[in-house]
Order: sequence, then C-alpha cells, then structure tokens
Amino acid sequence: MPGQIYLPFDAFNFSNRNCFLTGQPLSTSEEKIQVFPQWLMSRYKLEDQPFKLLDESMATYKDLKVPCATHVNEAFLEPLENEIAAAFDIGYDAVKNLDELKLFQWAGKLLYGIIFNEVQSGIKLQHSKGEEFNISQSIIHKFSNLHLMLQSLNLPIIFDGFKPYSLFLFKVDNNPAEFGYRDEINTLTFSLRIKDFGLIICLQDNGANKVYHREIVEKIKDKTLHPIQFEEFCGRVFYSAYLFNRLPEYHTFPVGDDIYIEAEQLRGMSSKPLFDDWINKIYGQVLESFWKNWGFLLLEIIKNPEKPMSFLFNPDGSFINGTTIELPR
Repeated sequence: MPGQIYLPFDAFNFSNRNCFLTGQPLSTSEEKIQVFPQWLMSRYKLEDQPFKLLDESMATYKDLKVPCATHVNEAFLEPLENEIAAAFDIGYDAVKNLDELKLFQWAGKLLYGIIFNEVQSGIKLQHSKGEEFNISQSIIHKFSNLHLMLQSLNLPIIFDGFKPYSLFLFKVDNNPAEFGYRDEINTLTFSLRIKDFGLIICLQDNGANKVYHREIVEKIKDKTLHPIQFEEFCGRVFYSAYLFNRLPEYHTFPVGDDIYIEAEQLRGMSSKPLFDDWINKIYGQVLESFWKNWGFLLLEIIKNPEKPMSFLFNPDGSFINGTTIELPR
C-alpha cells in the first residue's frame, strides 16, 4: 500500500503542531525549517531583509518558517536543498542539467512555504477581529493541488503522462551580487534571477504557458539575455499566467505501491480559449513593474499601443543581441 496523502485544506490545519508536508504531529513547536533555505539567505544576505505579506504586514526572510518533522527534513528536503544549492553555485549549465521535477519541487516548496505563512497570518488577523478566515474556493483548489504535487517529495507519486508546470530557464548576464526574486501567489508563478541564469516556473498550469510562449522561446532559448530582456519575458509569463482561465483538475489512484496523478483535459467541456485576450495596456503595466530597476514608465512602454516597447525583439521581429543594450545590468 502506498503512503497516505495529506490534505491540510480539508481540515484547514495550519498549526505549528503538525508537519506541513505529511501532517504528522510534531514533538515540539520548535520543529521548523526556513522557507528560504539558509544557504540562499546567507549567499545574498537576505536574513534581515524585509518581506511584505499580502495583508501588508512586514516580516523578514528569516522569519518565514514552516513546521516540519526532523526526519522528513533529513530524508526528503535536505537532499533536495543540497542538490539545488550545488547546481545554483555553479550556475546555468549545472541548473540546466538538473531534473526539471526537482526544480519544480524546490520552487513549489518555497512558494507553498510562503502560502503557509500567508494563511497563518490571515487566520490570526481574522480571529483577532472575531471573524472567520475566508479564502476563495478557487484559491484553495490551487493551493491544495500544489500541496498534493509537493508530496512527490516523500510519497511514490507518479505524474501520469503530464507535467503540472511550465518551466523556463535562460542564461542571463546578471550582476553577480543581485538577488532577483518574484512570485505571484494567486497564479502560483515564481521567478528567480541570480548568478548567470533566470528561472521562471508556472507551478499549476499543466504546461499551458510553455505552449502559449513557444514561438518566443524558440527565438531566445539559446541566447544569453540582458537582465532587462529576461524581465521582459518574465513579464509576459506572469501576465499570461493571469490570463490563464482554467482550474486544473486531477485524479489520484493507487497502483501497487505507487500513487498515480492523472490530469483532466484543460479544454474540458468549454470551447473558450485557455487564455483570455491579451491587452497591451495591462501588459504595459506589468512591464513597468518588471522594469522598475531601469525606470521606464507606462507612457513610454505603450507609446505605440499596438507594439509595446521591447528589448527582446526589433520591430521586424528579429532578436536583439543583449550585448548591444546600453543599460546597467
């Protein structure tokens, strides 16, 4: 018999008395791990940097922790952290050779850790007002599915003929000291730009965003990007993740000692396209946020509403060599 899947959203269990991954009771509330791993915080001096939660309260990176059974951490999480840390230390070539599933698990664990802290913070805030904690069913659905996928770390879970994610990895000419991290909890989208690479993962789209951007990816996949070029593509993916209008459904079933996860067809019964219409003005607002380091304003970005500013492509559609871009890295 395979192990038991833990469903924290069924009983809404976000106490510090149960392991976040397995649900098993902990011997002490001090059994915790960092959401942002120590090796990453040390490398970029993040420990005391501010981290804003969705309710506008401020924490620091080192404040973000999740309850985790010591043996679960030692058996499943530390080996993953060690492998990811070693690859990230080398850079793009080593990261490219990592198993994609491990990158998904690592990013998913980090993002779920943030979600766990957001939910805990929300519950405390609502209870202090004498109110019940409310969260939309669609968001619960997404978070619950992400947690299910994460249990591929500690259970013999097999994704049956699909990948639950879209993953994009590029070589980027970064400032070595820069830590570029971004997430969007509602769409479960994650990006990281460090060392000599940039990584973007849509954690719950069954590969839809990879297909949506395939033509652009074909043009840029083997290029070394200037950071502003990576952030432009990042903006495209974060915006398309927002436009993605399906809520993936999954079925789990045991086969011997394994647990198979099967994905329903995204198209389902609807003839509606998987993505809502792309609106350049909104995309321009996204780009303005992603290009904050370089100070470009919305009016400049959408000066031509039909062709927003781009550092990736010339007006004729040809790729712009990153080394010709005269902006700070």
